[in-house]
Amino acid sequence: MARNVLGGELEVCCTNPMTGWYRNGSCDTGPGDHGLHLVCAVMTDKFLAFSKAMGNDLSTPVPEWGFPGLKEGDRWCLCATRWKEALDAEMAPQVVLEATHMSMLEFATLEELRAHAVEC
Repeated sequence: MARNVLGGELEVCCTNPMTGWYRNGSCDTGPGDHGLHLVCAVMTDKFLAFSKAMGNDLSTPVPEWGFPGLKEGDRWCLCATRWKEALDAEMAPQVVLEATHMSMLEFATLEELRAHAVEC
């Protein structure tokens, strides 16, 4: 069973919209997840604009991939490096610690993640 950054069982991030590398609602990872979709983040308009400017448009729907496009308030499993990049630019969205995979601790400290934590 996958663990979260607090050491507990990894909780579901979101099922509407369905997120996660495996599209099962969880920020779990495995072979083939080269982006490491580890962070359960709560989208903000500020972050969505930042991500789009960095080349990853998360707000525009892509129906052929079953992607509805994200809006403020949606939870989504973000790539570890995108969240860290946003953190360094002071644009990081909030994080649901209980639904963020423990491997994220290889990219950010627990203190950094706690500073952006939101209650689930």
